[in-house]
Amino acid sequence: MRHRPLRHAGRVNLPSELSGFIGRGAELAALGRLLEDSRLVTVTGAGGVGKSRLVLAAARAAAGGAREAAEGAPEAEEAPGARGARAPGRERHRDGVRLAELAGVRDPGLLELTLSEALGLTDHTTRPPRTVLAEHLADRYLLLVLDGFEHLVEETAALVRELLLRCPGLRVLAAGRRPLELEGERVFPLAPPVPAEALELLAARASAADPAFAVTGANRADLVELCARLDGIPLALELAAGRLRTLSPAQVLARLEDPFGLLTGGARGGLPRHRALRTAIGWSHELCTPAERLLWARLSVFAGQFDLDAAEYVCAGPDMPVEGVLDLVGELLAQSLLVREETAAGVRFRMLETVRLYGAGWLESLGDAVRLRRRHRDWYMGLATWCELDWFSPRQYEVAALVEVELPNLRLALDCCLDEPDELHLGQYLAGTLWFFWAGCGRLTEGRHWLDRTLDAPGGTATEYESSRLKALWVLGYVAALQGDATASMCALHECRDAAARSGNRVAAAYAVHRLGCLALVSDDMARARELLGEALEQYRAAGELNSNVLMCQVELGMALAFLGDLPGALALCGEVREICEERGELWTKAYALYVLAYAALEAGGTREARRLLTECVEVNHAFNDLVGLVLALELLALVTVAEGDPAEAAVLQGAAEPLWGGVGLQLFGSGYFNAPRLLCRERAGELLGAERYAAYEAEGRELSRESLVVRALRGAASVPRQAGAPGGMPGPRLSRSTAPADQP
Repeated sequence: MRHRPLRHAGRVNLPSELSGFIGRGAELAALGRLLEDSRLVTVTGAGGVGKSRLVLAAARAAAGGAREAAEGAPEAEEAPGARGARAPGRERHRDGVRLAELAGVRDPGLLELTLSEALGLTDHTTRPPRTVLAEHLADRYLLLVLDGFEHLVEETAALVRELLLRCPGLRVLAAGRRPLELEGERVFPLAPPVPAEALELLAARASAADPAFAVTGANRADLVELCARLDGIPLALELAAGRLRTLSPAQVLARLEDPFGLLTGGARGGLPRHRALRTAIGWSHELCTPAERLLWARLSVFAGQFDLDAAEYVCAGPDMPVEGVLDLVGELLAQSLLVREETAAGVRFRMLETVRLYGAGWLESLGDAVRLRRRHRDWYMGLATWCELDWFSPRQYEVAALVEVELPNLRLALDCCLDEPDELHLGQYLAGTLWFFWAGCGRLTEGRHWLDRTLDAPGGTATEYESSRLKALWVLGYVAALQGDATASMCALHECRDAAARSGNRVAAAYAVHRLGCLALVSDDMARARELLGEALEQYRAAGELNSNVLMCQVELGMALAFLGDLPGALALCGEVREICEERGELWTKAYALYVLAYAALEAGGTREARRLLTECVEVNHAFNDLVGLVLALELLALVTVAEGDPAEAAVLQGAAEPLWGGVGLQLFGSGYFNAPRLLCRERAGELLGAERYAAYEAEGRELSRESLVVRALRGAASVPRQAGAPGGMPGPRLSRSTAPADQP
């Protein structure tokens, strides 16, 4: 079975164009010239003027150059200290073009994480995300595109300044309503398009909505007047184009004469183009039916994308029957007030930020904003609960993809819980319920952010809803252990275990003991890990608990036994987990069971079986973006490759896995047991190749992207050309006991 990765860390993450880019040729050329000479360019202008479309067009042009640089012949390198300042044209963005959309980021604490996500970074450590970003970008030629930063201008400016100072090959192209006001920034004020381009845009969008539409001698004057009255603002023109499906240009112009105060143009003293945009959106609002206006206002509580089920639950009520929401959504789509998008989790809808903000203002004026935010929170609480249950099923990949898409709304729900002191326990429950996403899908840093916030907030120690707090505590202990933060993990888990004992919460107690055993495992205390993990398994069984966590406990016990040399015991435990996972369709825990089975197979000299198991393990871990599991499997696969007689390919794999440790932290928490395959591979391959050749092959591997690395690992040693001088097969290495730290049993 093939599994697609949830996120790709490739060179480019720009969205595809849903409609053609019209006009703006002069602006695009001028912006391109600025990017050649400046490391920070900010496109500014009123909402709806087309900033996002222009910077994306410029980014696509830059991405084309980056692809040419990646695929063509290499050019001469500059001195490391001079990277980026005057890079050759094709080299300037050779490491890619990445877009970070900031309009939906409400919490300043998530700014760095959003940029990390845009860059495809996964970091399991406790290092500040800003440090991770700077280290990743330090020696790269990359164009970072920031769209919609104005509500976080101070935080964005500080981050951009630091990154530009520390990363000489980085260039930033930003779009917002105001400059960042940084030294060296080149500001590109964007005016509405010239009249001819405005008319071209209006005609193109009207034709898309109604193929029968055409500019004629009879309607041209009205269309030109309409463009002028709307100041040529692209968003206003697109809204007007949606109306030309049912109204003539003359009728649209007549509507703009509507005497309602809403249509007179906003606050006194405002910029004309701001007033024109508000007029256009207000005009669209007035043309909506009362029910459409109400749905518009209520949909404004969503962050980013949402699906029909969510819209029906959150927005329906006595004044809006649930069965009528679908038709209303269709009407808002027809009027260009909603956008329909295909995602990995299915069809989603989204409002342009300017349109959403207009609806949010109306919702506040109706006095219904608090109630709708709570309904929104309740829906996503239910979604998270369902996803946690469904994680232990054949739909595990679909669950991961769904949470990935819904993350902006889940963040909003968590914020809502934190805004209400009496509902803090709901935030603790939600942050804890998403454990599978934090730990299983490469989101440890963000999980730690929310767990710390909900547990440390005033009132977070209340015992009225103790079960929610206990869940958040054991999840915090789990996340902190995987981050290598033993002190925080120990404190949270002991607090959880002691409180669970006092209240008689057997399930929470089992989770606390389990994660203490996990902490012992990654700390190389195998005897203690064996004791605690065995105790936790007994407690789980007594409580009737069975899910991915319980099976992971059994796998971790199998790891401890394998490291201690009890291979039959490890095989029995992990073989049983594999059978249960295959019966239930569970993939994530199964991948870790396969790792232990491969470890045991390699110990017994079964390199072919070990490769088969590890290939599936790599595929699944890559699909879930589980960096810990991926790097462990890759390094064991490199050792298998040495045993198969190809030390050169093993060195390439080893070198490619090395940068992944930057996201995990210390070489798996400094564990001698987990690091044994890496060290033994280096020793064996180095002896066979010699230090100089080994270093060269390892350096070749470090240049591979994660995607390329995974493709190479899945392809297998048989299809990789055998390096000259590589010996034939070798006996399997001994990994247990003899490679353990000297002071361990």
